[in-house]
Order: sequence, then structure tokens, then C-alpha cells
Amino acid sequence: MNETMENKKFTGGSKYVLDEELANIVNISMALEMPLLLKGEPGTGKTMLAHAIAEALRMRLIVLNVKSSMKLIDALYQYDTLTRLNDSRFGDSKRDVSNIEEYIKMGKIGQSFVSVEKVVLLIDEIDKADTDFQDDMLDVLDQMEFDIIEIDKTIKASTRPVIIITSNAKKDLSDPFLGRCNFHHIAFPEPDMMRKIVQVHFSGIDRELLESAVRAFYRLREIKGVEKKPATRELINWIRALRSDPDFRVKDLVKGEVPYLGVLFKKSPDYAVAQNAVARFRV
Repeated sequence: MNETMENKKFTGGSKYVLDEELANIVNISMALEMPLLLKGEPGTGKTMLAHAIAEALRMRLIVLNVKSSMKLIDALYQYDTLTRLNDSRFGDSKRDVSNIEEYIKMGKIGQSFVSVEKVVLLIDEIDKADTDFQDDMLDVLDQMEFDIIEIDKTIKASTRPVIIITSNAKKDLSDPFLGRCNFHHIAFPEPDMMRKIVQVHFSGIDRELLESAVRAFYRLREIKGVEKKPATRELINWIRALRSDPDFRVKDLVKGEVPYLGVLFKKSPDYAVAQNAVARFRV
């Protein structure tokens, strides 16, 4: 076990509230040096967890945003052949065009390997990639090395990063992939937890506003026919909008009014459905 990690425990960030079960799986994953796979609906804090770990443990965060068309080599390194060709043709570069290594740029996984200091590597939305990408990536992360074929060089990690992998569960992950990760499902926060989250973001928030906003928010999430339900981020932004409006009155929320509906619902069909539902809320 890495001795430097034994004394580092994650208990949450300045803007991140977590329960004991999530804290435990984060800490055991760091101790065992295993990737932590997080699943849950959008807005449950999967991505922000990596940011909170990096902040709390004072580590640099490297983010790999996975795309459906991405190849593993793009996450490891890129060989800039076009720039080398232009430098060779025009001869005005300070780089040695005969040295291919001058034109090798590390991808996000490569950056985490060559970092002298331990970093947090966030691999965001792994379910967008195909199965080969997923399994080959974990091979690299297991071995902590990869080859740059253009210069016949092996890159070995200076220190193993803290690896957080997120999935929105839009596509099943392979059994070999799942077998090599620790796993945690982040459920959408219950109202009590959501109140704690809001209070972290708005210190000293008026109690009546807190209760009324949270109650209205969960009622809005229950509207049938909405494709993208408002998540924690939308609630925080909505409360920020309410607090910034000098004409806003909490009693309007109690009556069923929902100002700034567009902060909560971002798709036109959802917005229309919500408008109709809110009209029925009013007393």
C-alpha cells in the first residue's frame, strides 16, 4: 500500500456533501489503488466527486471527457505529424524535426502517468466508449504503462493516480471491466441530504426559503412526461435566481408559483410539460 495515501482520508469537499458509504468506498479505493466506478443519473454528483477529492487532498485533477468516437491512443498520446511536416518544410521551428519525440504530446491518461506528483484522474462518461476502448484502457491502467510506437519508448507511471470513472448507465459495461473496479451507485439525494447540500452552498439561508424551495423542487421532479428532470445543479442555480430577485416572496412558492422555470427545465418539451403542471399547482 502506498504509505502516502494511508494518512489521506477523504471526508468531503468545501461544496460537496457525501454520506458515510460513499466516503468509505472512496477511501478503500485509494488505499487499494483501484479505479472507482460511479453510476447514477445525471446531476447526482459523480463528476463533482473527483473535483472534491482533488480539492480536499490538494491534488491536481486531470479530466478525460470520453467521446463516442474516441480511440484509446488519443487518451494516451498524440503524434503531431502535421506540425512536424510544416516545420520540416518551412524550417523556422525551434524544434529538432529529426527528433520525433519533440512532436509527441501526452493525452489525459499519459499526463497522469508522467506527473511526478500523485494526481486524480477523472474518466468521465465511460459508457460513451465502445467495449474495446473500455477493456484496453483498464489494461493500461492495470499495468500503469503504455508504448509510444513511433519512438519505441515505454511510458511507465511515476505514481499511480487516484482513478474515478463515471457512467450514466446508458450502455452496459463489460464484465471484465466491472471486475477490475470498485463500484458505487450514487442515488439521487433524499430531501434531508438535499437540504444539507443547499446549506453548504448558501450559508445562513432563510429556513422558510430552504424548506419551500426543496419541497417545490421535489414536486417538480415528480411531473410525468419530463425527459430530463432538474438535478442538484439546477436547484442550486434556481435558489440563486430566487435570492437575487428583490420582488421574490417565499409565500409565492407556498401558493404553487414557480418563477424562473427555465432555470430548472432546459428542453422545450420538458418546459412546456412543466408549465402545464405548474398551472395546476397554483392554489
